[in-house]
Amino acid sequence: MNKTRPLLALLSLFFIAISLILLWFVILSGITRTSPLRQTYFLRADTSGISGARDVSQWTYFKVCGLNNLDCGPARPALPLGDAWDSNPTGAPAGLTGKYGGHTTSHYFWYMWRFGWVFFLLALLFETLAFFSGFLACLGRVGAAVSGMIASLALVMLSIAVALMTATFVKMRNHFHRDGREAHLGRYAFGFAWGAWAALAISTVLFLLAMLKRDKNHYVNRRATYATNGHDHVVADGPVTGPSEGRKRGVFNWGRRSNSGKSFDGRRVKDDY
Repeated sequence: MNKTRPLLALLSLFFIAISLILLWFVILSGITRTSPLRQTYFLRADTSGISGARDVSQWTYFKVCGLNNLDCGPARPALPLGDAWDSNPTGAPAGLTGKYGGHTTSHYFWYMWRFGWVFFLLALLFETLAFFSGFLACLGRVGAAVSGMIASLALVMLSIAVALMTATFVKMRNHFHRDGREAHLGRYAFGFAWGAWAALAISTVLFLLAMLKRDKNHYVNRRATYATNGHDHVVADGPVTGPSEGRKRGVFNWGRRSNSGKSFDGRRVKDDY
């Protein structure tokens, strides 16, 4: 077994574990007041004056909360971003409201965040599978190939998730700014999400490198197999133990067909006449 493969596999497991931890920080934001989850949100905006909204709203993965993730609403899967205010609200920035989510959210933000929300869960699923299959990468190239394939799928899912997250909340922030309201992105949520992506990308590359590493005896085994199939070299004046010996004497005999022109004592047949 190649000695570097277990090392590459262990490094891959280390980075994918970091990615999973950061991803859980993003998903659990708003669930508890414990730091750093208390500071984790995608967007904080001034929503005062909007009917049914708090003075300050923070959008997390499952909830819309108040300042410091307090006074949170109910947890909802793929919640509409307009869950922060009433249906058909007054005073909300143009472009954020619409007929979706009970007349709270526009078409664009409804679909962008719903797809982003789902891809985060898919990335979490494939990352978890890649982590547990990563232990097989320590045992051989097949295990490394399986882990690399699953990690690659997780990387695709997480790439789509963080791209949709970034596009959604950056545009949402811009709508608040155009309406003259203060709004800024959550540095913890964005840092955790993109940090999870970077760690997963490194882990995927390491899994693929572990797959490409060949065993040291790979070529030795191929040469031995080649020789046992009758492709060794024989010289005219005696037996040869290997191809290097035949090159030293300058005479080659390839395969079994050329051996038929020699007598049993190693001389050529024409020398007897």
